[in-house]
Amino acid sequence: MTEATSPLQIRDYRFFWLARFISVVATTGMVVIIGYQLYDVARADYGMSIPEAAFQLGLLGLAQFVPLFFLTPVAGLVADRFDRRRIAAAAMSLDLLIALGLGAVTAAEWRSLPALYVLAALHGTARVFVNPSLAAIAPNIVPASLIPRAIAFNSIAWQAGTVVGPAAAGFMFAAERELPYWVSAGLLVVAVICTLAVKRLPPPVHPQKRHPVRQIVDGFHFVWNERFLLGCITLDLFAVLLGGATALLPVFARDILEVGPEGLGQMRAAPAVGAALVALWLSWRPLATNVGNKMLWAVGIYGAATLAFGLSREFLVSMGFLVLLGAADMISVFIRNTLIQLNTPDDVRGRVSAISGLAISASNELGEMQSGIAAAILGATGAVVFGGAGAIFVTVLWAWLFPELGRARTFAPQYRKREPG
Repeated sequence: MTEATSPLQIRDYRFFWLARFISVVATTGMVVIIGYQLYDVARADYGMSIPEAAFQLGLLGLAQFVPLFFLTPVAGLVADRFDRRRIAAAAMSLDLLIALGLGAVTAAEWRSLPALYVLAALHGTARVFVNPSLAAIAPNIVPASLIPRAIAFNSIAWQAGTVVGPAAAGFMFAAERELPYWVSAGLLVVAVICTLAVKRLPPPVHPQKRHPVRQIVDGFHFVWNERFLLGCITLDLFAVLLGGATALLPVFARDILEVGPEGLGQMRAAPAVGAALVALWLSWRPLATNVGNKMLWAVGIYGAATLAFGLSREFLVSMGFLVLLGAADMISVFIRNTLIQLNTPDDVRGRVSAISGLAISASNELGEMQSGIAAAILGATGAVVFGGAGAIFVTVLWAWLFPELGRARTFAPQYRKREPG
């Protein structure tokens, strides 16, 4: 049998890719509309000022982060102990029910902040179990030599979904407010079917009988002792925690650039356009040399583009900075994800993927809270400019604290040999 030269030549990977793409379209569309809906309700129905409503967006991020914080270690352990396909499919099914709930609440015009907070928290709960399970599947269905290209294709699925989902949801919401949620529910049905179409993979072998809590601790212990992995994961955590501008896009769309939900959908999609273009390039010409320094430079550019976006008052100029922001982030994500996958033994891959996912979620959801608080104090513009400058500072600091990152010339595994556990 001829050896595959592309991940797309592998049947199971094609189903995996479709599941990832479709689920991202569904969930990113939901997230954008929840944020805009909450901000609009706070302004129109509760009579809040712009800073007060922006603070509600911060609380929305917190509502989604709380379940992520408490359940992520459990989700990682589950992904290492059970059928990863079924775990991901079950979590997507939960998200499907949440989409139906959001559609029903919106159709009934139950414009309530508490209802939106609760449903957003449940959405965060579903995401906890989807991400580590899906992330741990790919390295088991493609050969090691194709993992960098598979990660590039994974990123294409993510970024293409992030382009299509928010943009389509914005236009659908403008036409009929509950429509994005009905469409998301239908897409999640398809994503579940594609996930279960991947062949069953046996869970990693764990020769030692260890208590589940101890196994969770093992995952954190492994990351803590591998400074290289620790640096990769925490760089994204703190840079995006400070530099995330997406939480305040509803403020820019409604009250600063005045482009409405349609403009918000385009703005949320703009970073993914830049990221998708870079991901397409990387799927053809993956980075292979001097990867550590390229990752650091990419995070610095991400911060600079965020700062420039905060200062812009022209919609097209703002869109351009968002595209640049996404392109830089894609380079960082590609390098970081490849380094993490290739530097993690399979028996802890689910737990390490969960920890990495927790860091990403913390940077996103806590970043939303930080942005909301900063916007209440500094205004939306001041919060974004402050965050972009903070991301640049974190990049410089991490280059000094973790010189291992700059010394990474290739994606070759650097973790120490260990006994499975």
